[in-house]
Amino acid sequence: AGSAGRDVRGLLRVHQFLKVEQYVICEADEAVSAEWHARLLGLAEELLRELEIPYQVIETSTGDMGLGKYRMNDIESWVPSLGKYRETHSCSTLHDWQARRANLRYRDADGKVRFAHTLNNTALASPRILVPLLENHQTEDGRVRLPDAIRPLLGGAEYL
Repeated sequence: AGSAGRDVRGLLRVHQFLKVEQYVICEADEAVSAEWHARLLGLAEELLRELEIPYQVIETSTGDMGLGKYRMNDIESWVPSLGKYRETHSCSTLHDWQARRANLRYRDADGKVRFAHTLNNTALASPRILVPLLENHQTEDGRVRLPDAIRPLLGGAEYL
């Protein structure tokens, strides 16, 4: 929708997909929400390292962020067939923007009622992650070598 001919087909551009999101509601403190942002981003990076997928982390400019976002990182995974990185994850800090709309409040140590900070992170989006997973692990004979981390889940198989 609205892509004007750019990458409009295939698993990267499906309009319906499943994803696992991680949400954090924390105290309204810049240092605390920054620490949570780093932790969430680190979890997404750890997943890609375990899947042995090359990636890069992008600090998203404010002009590219959605409404209410204070900070956002996109993680782009390498897609060999395109010869470029494509977004597979994003991690966002919204400070109290969502909390105000949802009336998520808490009482701080001084007894003052405050709006919480919220953060969210795409842990895994399917089928979007399948493209870099399959392409980065495909062998010359057409098989797909499974990353060590998922072999136990597939009966110890080395290849698909």
